[in-house]
Amino acid sequence: MATIDASLAPARPARRTDWLGRSATFCYLAIAAGQLLFVAFILLFYYPPTLTGNFAGWNDKPIIKGFVPGDTAGNLFFAAHVLMAAVLTFGGLVQLVPAIRSRWPGLHRWNGRLYMLCALALALGGLWMTWGRGTWLNYIGAIGITLDALLIIGFAALAWQAARHRRFADHRRWAIRLFAVASAVWFMRVGYMVWGLATGGAGIGKAMDGPFDLFLAFANSLLPLAVAELYLRAGAHGTPAAKKGVAALLTISGLVILAGSAGAWMMMWGPYI
Repeated sequence: MATIDASLAPARPARRTDWLGRSATFCYLAIAAGQLLFVAFILLFYYPPTLTGNFAGWNDKPIIKGFVPGDTAGNLFFAAHVLMAAVLTFGGLVQLVPAIRSRWPGLHRWNGRLYMLCALALALGGLWMTWGRGTWLNYIGAIGITLDALLIIGFAALAWQAARHRRFADHRRWAIRLFAVASAVWFMRVGYMVWGLATGGAGIGKAMDGPFDLFLAFANSLLPLAVAELYLRAGAHGTPAAKKGVAALLTISGLVILAGSAGAWMMMWGPYI
């Protein structure tokens, strides 16, 4: 039987490394690690006093406005807000796992509905607590919260509409944007920790009115959204150079998030559990 010399056989094309996909996975895992720490804090600190009716226990941790004696409606609203925050955070992480979306589409659909409902409820609740209950320290911060709430409502509506019309590629893009802005409260805490570790707290005011506070009031939603947008555009029609650049950005973002999450656990969350 004739044999073919290996040197004459057609060369197989070299397999290109999907740096964009790998960096996106790394960034997601960094976010998941940090957000699971946040969920653990909510479950261990807020759930016990909330479920037992000991609402005054919320104030064991410094907070702008937690339990207020005599404010029954506001206290109950805050309780619902806290309980849904853990559901929203965990549900968002589950929703972005491709294996769950492909293997258990029913779970993906129902978790997605629950996630959108929680996101809308928390966005509307955040607007009420800001402008109705007065849970803010300065107008710039209140405007930043309002912008984030409006983005959540808009992106949730667009993601829902795309899913209803079975435009799943569009649905995925709007869902990623929704995740970015719905995680703004968590991104803010990570941002404060990273900045504090890097600068010692420069630009942070006592009433959250320093230059960095005012920047983060908007950057906590707009910066993650910008990174998500770069990822989506690079993945859709980016040049090889653009994909490598965004991959590097995602890798750096993941490292920053890990550092900020560790700092948040050690300084913001862990000491109160």
